[in-house]
Amino acid sequence: MEQKIIGRKEKITLPELGLNLVWAKIDTGAYTSSLHAEEIREEELEGKKVLKFQILMPKHQKFTGKTLVFEKYREKKVKNSFGQAEIRFLIETKIQLAGETYRAEFTLTDRSSMKNSILLGRKILRGKFLVDVSKTNLGKTYRKKK
Repeated sequence: MEQKIIGRKEKITLPELGLNLVWAKIDTGAYTSSLHAEEIREEELEGKKVLKFQILMPKHQKFTGKTLVFEKYREKKVKNSFGQAEIRFLIETKIQLAGETYRAEFTLTDRSSMKNSILLGRKILRGKFLVDVSKTNLGKTYRKKK
């Protein structure tokens, strides 16, 4: 597969989470992708453990306030932006970027003090994309071709 060139910020779609064309920061320094989530909790639903959470921040223009429920999830140890290890919940979901659809893993964390609610790390990018840090939203050119 030919590698596509994307910018330092891209509009992505996370269809299973109900998000269409939201900004994500491309971070080649991060291995794992992350997503801002609030009210993250494990609950028992019909005898099964599930993970419930809300995505994005209430002030975000695409915030829905909808609580998402995932049956398939796990915990992962990651280093945060300050280099400290922490345990985060990790989900897998579809992502659409530059005209392609992939399965991707996202850790859930509080990114309210960060500029971007969604961060895409190397695991998603490797072998698929090259990053031109001087540009943004280069993926839109690939979306139009479909």
